[in-house]
Formats: sequence, C-alpha cells, structure tokens
Amino acid sequence: MKNYLCYRATIPPTINGQLTDPAWQDAPWTDTFVDIEGDLKPLPPFRTRVKMLWDDDYFYIGAEMEEPHVWGTLTEHDSVIFMDNDFEVFIDPDWDNHEYYEIEINALNTIWDLRLVKPYRDGGPALNEWHVPGMRTAVHIDGTLNDPSDTDKGWSVEMAIPWNVLREYANRPSPPQNGDQWKVNFSRVEWDTEIIDGQYVKIPDRPEHNWVWSPQGVIDMHRPEKWGVVQFVTEPIGTAVYREDISLGAREFLMQAYYAQQDFKKRSGGWAVSLEELNLADVQIPNAAQPPQLELINEDFVVSLILEDDSKIHIRGDSKIWRI
Repeated sequence: MKNYLCYRATIPPTINGQLTDPAWQDAPWTDTFVDIEGDLKPLPPFRTRVKMLWDDDYFYIGAEMEEPHVWGTLTEHDSVIFMDNDFEVFIDPDWDNHEYYEIEINALNTIWDLRLVKPYRDGGPALNEWHVPGMRTAVHIDGTLNDPSDTDKGWSVEMAIPWNVLREYANRPSPPQNGDQWKVNFSRVEWDTEIIDGQYVKIPDRPEHNWVWSPQGVIDMHRPEKWGVVQFVTEPIGTAVYREDISLGAREFLMQAYYAQQDFKKRSGGWAVSLEELNLADVQIPNAAQPPQLELINEDFVVSLILEDDSKIHIRGDSKIWRI
C-alpha cells in the first residue's frame, strides 16, 4: 500500500493542465504507476505520476502521463470515460470502504463524476447523479490531439476538487486537519490502438491496460482497502514524517475475514459461525490487544477486535469497516 505526504499549498496552483507554475515546484511526485495487478504483470511502457497539494478550499491533483499518441472521443459529461484513455481519481475519506468518490477525465477534459454507496462487490450502486460543483479541471497536451501523423510526448491533468463537496460523505473534517489520512488511489486506463484511414481505432478483442499508483492485486479498482494513504500536512515541504496508522494490520485481517466469509457462504449457503471455520483463529494481527471475535447478528456477521490504543474496529458482511 502506497503512501504520500500531501503538503499545504503556499499559493494556489494555476489550473491550466501544465503543472509548471511555482505552486507545484517543490511538491513531491508519487512513485511511478504500476500495473493494477502489481508484481504479477510487467511495468507499464509509459510513465504516469502524480503530485498533490491542498489548502482550505481545494484538494489539488496534478497528473503527468507519457503518451506517444494522445486521442479522445467522448465529449458528453458522465459518459463512461474509461472507454477512452483516461485518468481516474478514487477517494474514501474515512477508510470505511463505503460512500467513496470517483472522478474520471479524458484528454478532451470530459468528466465523469460519481459516488459509490458501496463497492460493486457489495451491490453498489454507482450514483451518476452525484456531481462536484465548483471543481476546476484542465488538460494540457504535449503534442497533438487525434492526429496519428506525428508522435506526441504526453498529456497532463490538473484538478481542484472543493472540500465543501467532499465533505458531504466524508464523515470527518473536510478540509482535513494536519496529520489526517484519507484513502486515495489513481488509475490510468490505456487502450491498444491502430491507425486506420488516418484515425486511431481500438484493436479488437484486446482488454484495456490499467496502470495505478497503489496496486490492487486484481483487476478491480473498487477494492478501497487496497488504495494508498494520503496524509495531509502543514509542515514546510520536505519536513513532514509519514505516520503509519495503528489499524492497518487489523484492517488487513478484517478483509481476510470478509473474503473468507463470502467464499464460505457461496459453498455452504450461510455464514461461518466461528473464525475456526474460516481457518483464521490463529492469525497474528499487528497491534491487536485481544483476539478477534466473530458474531452473527440479524442474518449478517460482524468481526471485531480491540487495538492496543483501546479502539475497537469492526467489519460486517457488506465490507463496511468502522472504528470507535
């Protein structure tokens, strides 16, 4: 799981798609994107990387994508943008796997903004009617658009996402406080194309490539537990220290229990009544103060455990995680 220290902007970036103004100068780049499946697949042939900043009004995201052939076709808001090459943002402010945001953009600066009530694995739904009023976006193309006669260098994206919209389902301060951590991931969808009659055409029967910041392990961006961690800080750039959340190991165990229960139910028609049935009774969990407990409640299950800081963390059958 990747992490990133998101520093406070001393001046707001100019949203023109170029990432060349002074606001971005010292902001660190993320690691270069990898295949969505991680080490199971080769590294992408074209580099993708991101910078982030924040202030009282916006969460700023700047992405740079190497691309020898920049193209785009979709111009209608809320089109299924990943049918073009695109850049995608996923945000789960409170780490609960539910009520998270997705924003997609193509080289034409066409936006698809939506909210997921739950991941698709748990029934969704995706709410296309959710929008981000006040969001500012821009695309810069280092080359030409939809012109196969030349070779481009790439394209870049800038976004200014207003905190007052993200606040709606954040269940925590938005804008964040110094040291707050949000779950975030980025994806780049890339299609293989050929040139026919002077136009880019997708090569038939080839799936898209999915290149991401924090690898998912499977071809599925809608596993928020795999997303990276962005820590918002107010210290001068280059001086903050990343703080690993004490619950990370527990969350990994809870997701193990979730997937084990889903598999058990498919095989047997009902939930397991004990962690022994799931072969999870003897798992060592970092920072756990007591062994985990499994309960069946109202035709659902809840797995809980207490951490060394005396907080209690739970997961239920629709993968919602909460900590009190």
